[in-house]
Amino acid sequence: MAAAGVTTLRAVLFDVDFTLVKPGADLSPEGYRRLGERHGLTLHPERYAEAREQALGHLQRHPELEHDDEIWIAFTERIIRGMGGDAEGARACAEEMTRAWEHHGNFELFEDTLPVLEELRGYGLKLGLVSNTGRNLEEFVAHHRLDVDAALGSRAHGKTKPDPTIFRAVLDLLDVAPEAAAMVGDSLEDDIEGARAVGMRAFLVDREDR
Repeated sequence: MAAAGVTTLRAVLFDVDFTLVKPGADLSPEGYRRLGERHGLTLHPERYAEAREQALGHLQRHPELEHDDEIWIAFTERIIRGMGGDAEGARACAEEMTRAWEHHGNFELFEDTLPVLEELRGYGLKLGLVSNTGRNLEEFVAHHRLDVDAALGSRAHGKTKPDPTIFRAVLDLLDVAPEAAAMVGDSLEDDIEGARAVGMRAFLVDREDR
């Protein structure tokens, strides 16, 4: 029985990238180097972390939080240029790498992903995914055999986290009120603050020791 004033938890929503899954070899710094070679670029894997951090600092959201593929292409191009790809091929390389992030097979589950989902299922909880991604999450779920009840990506929805509508859309699919749901993700702004703004509980996961 729930304590007075506390709504019983009925559902848990998860972010996807860096929460349930991690990028595979083709999306690693070495993967960037190999792709760069095909575009005539010499990319330095050891510069990836710094280049990504700088690119994140310049990442511009759509003013209305609409999903915009061009934002992610520009973000990826900044990483490539930061790794040494300051040449004409950087744009085409960024476009191909951005498409690679949409391939289901380019991701690996964290070791605890399936056990955690199974354990939550054992408590009778509904499970959902909500992610800022261009991937078709229903196909992604099928590919990785994830036992969830609903999955929604920002391209399909039209808005990105932390816009409240994407959280509410998944909750509607689950038929669960915000106060009876929790969000788990790796982004303080997108996942934690976004979920709490609609009345959900939220828990931060740090897979990268940030």
